[in-house]
Amino acid sequence: MEQASLELTVGPVAHGGWCVARHEGRVVFVRHALPGERVIADVTEETTRFLRADAVEILEPSPDRVVPPCPYAGPGRCGGCDWQHATLEAQRRLKGQVVAEQLKRLAGLSREVVVEEVPGAKDGLGWRTRVQFAARPGGELGFRRHRSHDIEVVDACLIAHPEVEAVGAEQHSWPGAAGVEVIASSSGDRAVVVSPRPRRSVTVPELEAPASILLDQGKGRTVPRRGSGVLHEQVGDRGFRVAGSGFWQVHPGAAETLLDAVLAYAAPEPGEWALDLYCGVGLFAAGLAEAVGAEGAVFGLESEAAAVRDARANLRDLPQARVERGRVEEALDRFQIERADLVVVDPPRSGLGREVVERIASLDAQRIVYVSCDPATLARDLAWLAELGYPLSDLRAFDAFPMTHHVECVALLAKA
Repeated sequence: MEQASLELTVGPVAHGGWCVARHEGRVVFVRHALPGERVIADVTEETTRFLRADAVEILEPSPDRVVPPCPYAGPGRCGGCDWQHATLEAQRRLKGQVVAEQLKRLAGLSREVVVEEVPGAKDGLGWRTRVQFAARPGGELGFRRHRSHDIEVVDACLIAHPEVEAVGAEQHSWPGAAGVEVIASSSGDRAVVVSPRPRRSVTVPELEAPASILLDQGKGRTVPRRGSGVLHEQVGDRGFRVAGSGFWQVHPGAAETLLDAVLAYAAPEPGEWALDLYCGVGLFAAGLAEAVGAEGAVFGLESEAAAVRDARANLRDLPQARVERGRVEEALDRFQIERADLVVVDPPRSGLGREVVERIASLDAQRIVYVSCDPATLARDLAWLAELGYPLSDLRAFDAFPMTHHVECVALLAKA
C-alpha cells in the first residue's frame, strides 16, 4: 500500500493509545494525536474496516499537548510510550475515559473513572524498575517500534528508573543477544537477564554498576552466571524474594498501592477463608494472611514454578497461608476448593475468561476483588460476574504506567 496522508479532525480516545477519527466513512485510529486536534496523519495500515495512522503534523493543537521529553518518542520511533505528547493530568483523564468507555460498552456500566497517581514517578519519568531491551543483530540495544519488529536504538530511556539506567546497558554492544532485561529492586539489588539468539553465546560487556548476570533459558527459567539469581523487594515491613525476571510490579510505588487497595476492598476479618488466585510471589496472600490471622486460612494458586517457590519462601512465617502450583481452570477442582469467604484475582492481560468466572462464582464468596491491567478484559469479565450474582460495587484506577496507555484497576464485586 502506498502511504497516504490524510487531514483529520481527531475525536475521542480509544483503548490502546489511539484516538479515533473518521475519513470517508471509515474509522481511523490515530497515534500521537489528542482529542479535538486537527492533524495531518500518515496511514500506516489499512484493513477493510479501518485505517491506522500516525499524526505527523499538528495543525490545531490541543491545550493538553506538550513537547515529548524523550527524543525517541514520536511517529515511527520507539513504541514504548503512547502519551508523552500530553500532560500527566491529561494522560490520566484519557485513561479514565478509556476505562469508563470499556465498562459502558462491554459491561453496560455507566460510571466516571478517576485515575489516581501512584507515588514514585516524578513528572511521570524514572519509574520503570524492569526494562526489556531488544537487541539488533550487531548487539545494539533499543526498543521495538510500534507494531513492528524494527528496533529503535537508544542511548537512554527516560521512563527507566535511575538504578536501571545506572547499569548503562544501552551504552554497550551485546553480541549474540536477542534481548537484555535490566532490573533494579527496591532493596538495591540489580540484575541483568540476557536472552541469547539461537545457538549463540552472548558476550557480556563491563557494566557501569554492579549487577547479577542471569541467562534466560526460556519458559521463565533463568540461570545465574554471576551473582545471585534472586532479587529482594520491600513492601512496608515485609520483604519478598523474586527469582530472576519473575513477575513484580514495575512501578516502585505500585506494589504497596495495590496491596492497600486490595485489602481495603477485601476487608479480611480474623478467621476468614481467603483465596488468592494468580498469586505470583505472594504479595496479596501475605496481606490477607496477616489479616485473617492464625484462625483463618489463605490458599494461593500460581502456575509458574519459580513464583510458587518464591511465594512459599515469602510466606514461611505465616503458617495459615498455603500456595500450590496449578492453573486456576483445573486446580480449584484438583484441590477440592468448594467455598471461600473472599477471593482475590490478579489474572494476566487476557483476564479470567468465562470458565474461570463461573468457577469463582460457584465458591459463594461474599466479596471478590479483581486486579486488572487491561480494562477491556476486565469489563468483559465484570459483565459475566454480574450475570452470576456479583455486580460491580466499586472500582479504583491507578496510573502505574505513566506515559503509556496502560492502567491498573482494582474492582470490588459484592455478592448480590
